[in-house]
Formats: sequence, C-alpha cells, structure tokens
Amino acid sequence: MSDDIIVEAKDGEAAAKPKGSKKKLMIIIGAAVLVLGGGGGGAAFFLMGSDKATAKTAEGEHADAETEAEPEAEGEGDGEKGKDGKSAAYLDVPPLVVNLRSADGAARFLKVHFVLVPGKASSVEKLQGKLPLLIDAYQPFLRELRPEDLNGSGAVYRVKEELLVRATQTLGPDAVKDVLIQDLVQQ
Repeated sequence: MSDDIIVEAKDGEAAAKPKGSKKKLMIIIGAAVLVLGGGGGGAAFFLMGSDKATAKTAEGEHADAETEAEPEAEGEGDGEKGKDGKSAAYLDVPPLVVNLRSADGAARFLKVHFVLVPGKASSVEKLQGKLPLLIDAYQPFLRELRPEDLNGSGAVYRVKEELLVRATQTLGPDAVKDVLIQDLVQQ
C-alpha cells in the first residue's frame, strides 16, 4: 500500500488527512503574507512620515523667522504658494533677443527668457517700474557674448550670475534676490 493514511469512518466514507492540512497551510501562508505586507507598508509609512514631519517642522520654524523679518509680498499671475505659505512673488520678464558677437561675421542670435525674484527691499510692482533700466543694463552684456561663451554646462550659471550682479548694480542691494533662467536659446 501507499504511505497515505486512510481512515474509514463508520459510515464507510473515506477521509484523507492531506486535504485538510493543505487548507490550513494555505491559510497560514496567506496570513503570513498579509502580516508581512502590512508590517512593511506600515514601517515604510512611519519612517517616511517622520522625515516629512521633521522637514515640515524645520521649514515652519524657518518660515516663522522670515515672516517676522519681511512683509508679505503679493504674487503675480499663477498664485503659487512658496515654502512659507505666502504667495510667491515673481516678475516674468519678456524674452530678450539680441545679436551675438561672432568672429566670422555670421548672424547669430540669443534668446533669453528669465524671471526675477524680488529681494527684501523690493516688490514685483517696484521691479516692474524699473524694468526698462534693468533691460538697458543687460543689453550690453548680452550683445558682447560670443557663441563660444554659451558652450558647456557652466554657461547658464555664468549668465545667471552676471545678470544678478548687473541687477544689483543697477537697482541696489536686496532689490533682486535671484534670476531664474527659463530659456537660453542660441541660433
């Protein structure tokens, strides 16, 4: 005979022991998968949630310090919120197109589109009123660029820093906090 143990009941029915143990085994495996999946998901949620809570607390403390230092600025256009919950203030400057200086005399053009972030001593409205002065200060710098100056990964950084320096020279310290370059296209 085989190794299976068959127990006959009084009524003549055969009951096999292995069938009952397979059901129990499947139930135990299913419960283990649920426990491990739930435990892993809960642990991930707990660990990620604590980092976000710590970061939000740190940002909140930093934002409270900034709120006391500077008045609330009104944003222009899309009404996005900054880190501190105030509306972000950006001045979108219309794209500038200038001729580039080239050694071979070929016509080369540069299109620059950037956004100004007002500093502590300024606002979007003040920058809007002084925008012609700022563009006038940017024109000579942009026209003196050569196509070789715009090659490489550091070109955008150098142009951005030079625009920020010229904004500070023209409008004074703390008038422009940052220059965000949106497009820098050479043709």
